[in-house]
Amino acid sequence: MQMPITPDDCTIEKEGCCSDNNEFVQGNSEVQTLATSLNFEQQVFLTSFVYTYINLFEGLEKNVVPFKNYVPPIIVKDIQVIDSVFLI
Repeated sequence: MQMPITPDDCTIEKEGCCSDNNEFVQGNSEVQTLATSLNFEQQVFLTSFVYTYINLFEGLEKNVVPFKNYVPPIIVKDIQVIDSVFLI
C-alpha cells in the first residue's frame, strides 16, 4: 500500500537566481592606433562618391504637372466602337 502524501513532503525550494560576484578583467594597456593614409586617387574617389551619394537623395520640392491647367477634350463619339477596332 502507498503511504498518503502530506503537504510537508511536497515543498519545492527555489534556488536564488542572482549572486553578488564581481569579475575584473584586465585589458590591454598597449593600445595601437590604426593610421591609414590615402593616396590621391583614393581621395578623389572617396570625395566624388560622397558627393554623388549625398546629391542622390535631393529631389524636386514639388511635382511639376505640365498639363495641370488644361481641360481634357470632350468626347463626342466613341471612335473605337464606330470603327469596330478593339484592343485584345
